[in-house]
Amino acid sequence: MSEDTAVCAIEPSIKDSDLEIVHSKSPVFYDVYERKSDLQHQTHYCPGCGHGVVHKLVAEAIQDLGLQDRTIFVSPVGCSVFAYYYFDLGNVQVAHGRAPAAATGIKRSCPDKIVISYQGDGDLAAIGTAEILHAANRGEKITVFFVNNAIYGMTGGQMAPTTLVGQKSSTSPWGRRPSNEGFPLRMCELLATLEAPAYIERVALSDNKNIMKARRAIRKALEYQRDGVGFALVEILSPCPTIWDMDPVVARKWVAEKMIPAFPLNVFRDRKPETPAEQAPPQRSITDLLEIQTEEAQKPAIAVKHQHPFEQMTIKIAGFGGQGVLLLGQLLTEAGMRESLEVSWLPSYGPEMRSGSAHCHVCLSKQRIGSPLVQHPDVLIAMNEISLRKFAPQIREGGLVIYNGNAVPADLESLPGRVLCVPASEIADKIGSPKVANIVILGALLEETGCLDFATATGTIADKIKKIALAEMNRKALQAGRRFVDNELAEEHTPQPDGFPY
Repeated sequence: MSEDTAVCAIEPSIKDSDLEIVHSKSPVFYDVYERKSDLQHQTHYCPGCGHGVVHKLVAEAIQDLGLQDRTIFVSPVGCSVFAYYYFDLGNVQVAHGRAPAAATGIKRSCPDKIVISYQGDGDLAAIGTAEILHAANRGEKITVFFVNNAIYGMTGGQMAPTTLVGQKSSTSPWGRRPSNEGFPLRMCELLATLEAPAYIERVALSDNKNIMKARRAIRKALEYQRDGVGFALVEILSPCPTIWDMDPVVARKWVAEKMIPAFPLNVFRDRKPETPAEQAPPQRSITDLLEIQTEEAQKPAIAVKHQHPFEQMTIKIAGFGGQGVLLLGQLLTEAGMRESLEVSWLPSYGPEMRSGSAHCHVCLSKQRIGSPLVQHPDVLIAMNEISLRKFAPQIREGGLVIYNGNAVPADLESLPGRVLCVPASEIADKIGSPKVANIVILGALLEETGCLDFATATGTIADKIKKIALAEMNRKALQAGRRFVDNELAEEHTPQPDGFPY
């Protein structure tokens, strides 16, 4: 009697009635899925969709390896976008195709974390081709799960880079034709030609046997990142019954009968990449690397102790291209940095830089800035009437509007904020150049709000605008804006005789 037979002989017999099968949800998932108003224990994925299976396999692997508290999930656009509703992990949602780029930044800044890029075929193999190619070529130590269902699933069933030859879609109604749309991209084979990747495998969700292989591949890819081996990608051939217009069972068979022959299952790379020995770069501080002067080095320059009358001031500057709208925003943020404020500057302009519409968002803050986007500004600077009409309704209650003109149109007199009309273009013409109208506005803004010191602004303008011909005019323009506001305030508090000229 063999040892195995002996062991079996002494085991008590177990009846089927004694077995209890327990189905439970991985703690890597949230208790409820808030994307749905009802049935919050169910995902939003279509019946038979492969994403639910992949989610389960990924969650099991993370749980088994004890990685939940270290993992950051990066999800781009597509059916994969809602992973943050399901995985109780660190979650980052990014733009279409940009998951490998975002994952690279996260992994490099947090090398102790497990960073997963979770992407579909339209995302990874179409708009994100460059991102995945270069991340793999650099050997970024991230894990990529690539769900390939050969179609754009979320956005209407368009042809994807992985759509099969002859396969119909909303954008290839006659079927994919190599002469017209080219051949399907085989991403595993493509990435396997690179030197840096450590692990690349293609698996399928066609039947239970292949699902078990997919489970092992997903686990291995995460182990490779945990152990610091290198870039790992698992491509998962997945059914999409709804967009394919198939019964879920038929869709599984279609994966086996159509997709696997077109995308053969294989381990395309499984080795630790051999990278040449490199001399470690000299360790430099961030201030040295970015050539930022320290406070000590800045002391001989302009070091103004200015009492900022705000915790945060948001400013929107708008006008025509060529009026110095973006430059004015840059001057404000540069001056803010010199006064040790947190700053942000976000430009927006059309393709027609000159004479087209342009505006920018500026934030000056004593605290860290959450977003550079300014929706309801404290201050609106409108260099023309079009900008005034477009953005004035956005000003917050009690805010300030500085308008380049003598008076606002009659139908805009009831704005939610105060209005200061500064004929900056006229003043600039008298100084000698229409180009300095934005500097006139800057002087008016500083005098009206006290947000920054004039000495700081003067030094910033001198350093930023190095055209000698404009240097004196810029100085005069800044002072002219300041004097205009002083005169306005004086007139408000001084009784004037009838007919007093402006």
